Amino acid sequence: MLSKQLQQVHPNVLAKVLKQKTVYQNEEIVVINKPYGLPVHGGPGIKNCIADVLPILAKMLENMKAEPLHLCHRLDKETTGVMVLARSKEVAERIRLLFKTRQVEKTYWAISLGDPDPTEGIVEIPIVEKEVRSHQSHYKVSRTSSRPLFWPRAPPPRHPSPAFLRPHPLATVQMTLAPNYRLSPEDGKVVKIRKNRNAESAVTRYRLLARSSACSLLELQPITGVKHQIRVHLAYGLGCPILGDHKYSHWSKLAPQKLPEITLKKLKLVQSKARHLPLHLHAHRLSLPLGERIDLVCKPPLFFQKTLKKLELDIAND
Repeated sequence: MLSKQLQQVHPNVLAKVLKQKTVYQNEEIVVINKPYGLPVHGGPGIKNCIADVLPILAKMLENMKAEPLHLCHRLDKETTGVMVLARSKEVAERIRLLFKTRQVEKTYWAISLGDPDPTEGIVEIPIVEKEVRSHQSHYKVSRTSSRPLFWPRAPPPRHPSPAFLRPHPLATVQMTLAPNYRLSPEDGKVVKIRKNRNAESAVTRYRLLARSSACSLLELQPITGVKHQIRVHLAYGLGCPILGDHKYSHWSKLAPQKLPEITLKKLKLVQSKARHLPLHLHAHRLSLPLGERIDLVCKPPLFFQKTLKKLELDIAND
């Protein structure tokens, strides 16, 4: 896949790819259509990332004396679409403040399994981190634990040392819902529960654009900016996980997504190959109040467009 190729190329080649992905620029900002599978920041095992090539990209777009471009916000590695870069630190700080104070209107497209009921609404459920433990380095079999994960597995001492409290090496962090209410099993009434002190408020507006082949095309507007918010709200809040989201397709384990027969047929896939499906989440539009409001739009990547066509999800009227 292209994402793996981008991980291996020389930084100059990656910068050239990003230059070709430029959709808008003025004296203050540069806007790119972020490719799939490319991390914004570096980390263990990451050879190439957007942050590392910003100085090269600035020179390619302007001249050899150009100041490095600056990140203004983040997109997950697997998310494609509108990404704003600033030409100066001052502009970057202004744009970060606009994001922080929720003055930036963000619109995403996602292909989901199933369709939401109702077809339009707002999901307002807090989100919190949890640990999901896998018995293997890949996610074939795994489980969650309601207690803290310790390594080695033994009853925790009364005053554990920092070394004892290390997470299990195969534990991974995942986001999940932390609702403020639940239904009483006795009488079905809504009961307020104690708020999780680590949970973050999360609000997502959604709207159904098209549905076919046991899938839907959804328009999403995250009002807040919690990590993996759209993915968690769709999967656990609405029961409609994003196509290709193998991290949030099961409530209590990490495992490849299971697709309906009609979806497999339309995609010409067998279930054993479903694990290779990319995440179908795209940052489609971003409205930025920088002086006058700038409306920035990016087309979905080719794989997303092909999936829409195969599933007969028509967006011609959008």
